[in-house]
Amino acid sequence: MVFDVAPGITAIDTFMGGRERYTAAYLIHGRRPTLIETGPTTSVEPVTRALAALGIGADELANIVLTHIHLDHAGGVGRLAARFPDATVHVHDRGARHLIDPTRLVASATRVYGADRMASLFGPVEPVPEERVRALSDDDTIDVGGRTLEVIDTPGHASHHVAIVDASSGVVFTGDALGIHVPDLPVLRPATPPPDFDLELAVRSINAIRSRRPTALLFAHFGPIREADRTCELAERRLRDWCAAVGAALEETDDLDRIVELLRDRVAGEVVTGADAQLDLDRLETLSSIRMNATGIVRYLTRSGGPADAAATPQPS
Repeated sequence: MVFDVAPGITAIDTFMGGRERYTAAYLIHGRRPTLIETGPTTSVEPVTRALAALGIGADELANIVLTHIHLDHAGGVGRLAARFPDATVHVHDRGARHLIDPTRLVASATRVYGADRMASLFGPVEPVPEERVRALSDDDTIDVGGRTLEVIDTPGHASHHVAIVDASSGVVFTGDALGIHVPDLPVLRPATPPPDFDLELAVRSINAIRSRRPTALLFAHFGPIREADRTCELAERRLRDWCAAVGAALEETDDLDRIVELLRDRVAGEVVTGADAQLDLDRLETLSSIRMNATGIVRYLTRSGGPADAAATPQPS
């Protein structure tokens, strides 16, 4: 499935692990065709077919740009880069070495997901040749032929996270900096996984994106949102609410199962399900489970020593 989201930009459903409308990649058309995100290795065949349908042959893709190296966004880059041998792979400078040698990346993800779930959702992770990787820093630009992509360093979800601004259309590719949303559901769920989640950095990154006054936010999970200012405001509020809820739970218990239960009760009203209620909830839990989020917030609060009420207090933007 492909669909246009902005002038010269087409969304591609990556069919992560065979699942529809979980993760999107984006093709920027032009003299130097550029793919934003790849999805995992289980997405390589659907993405390759979509690129072919859009007229992009094996020797025509110029750039692959990753918002960060988590496997649902970048796990397939090694195999996809082999299919498109002229494409330069752009990634945050903190993530570059993990694409060249993904051993530690795979080990970390396996601890979170388990070996069986890793295999079904993501598939194997293959390295990218070092000479094909370009490390990105804040304010870098990428020439995509007649239009320029601008890089914003956006840590918080992960230390190796960037958002990408298309200067021509004004859209921002958000990765997971604002969390995730499920198509057709009025919900925006935080994405606060271990080990890198940091509330202060995440809020700063949201405001950095908001300050660019995007014409649209292009989520990896999943698709465009046009109400950018309201969505950025909601993303910050949800992050603070979830951190406050976990902080309050930690005052009662250090048992993770109980913390997850308390957080689930606290945020239950954020989701209004539709006709495909179970599918919608499955999408949310696969992409950003309450347990994973709770684990990341517990780690952050334990590391920072921040009290729950501080996490809940809005800061000037």
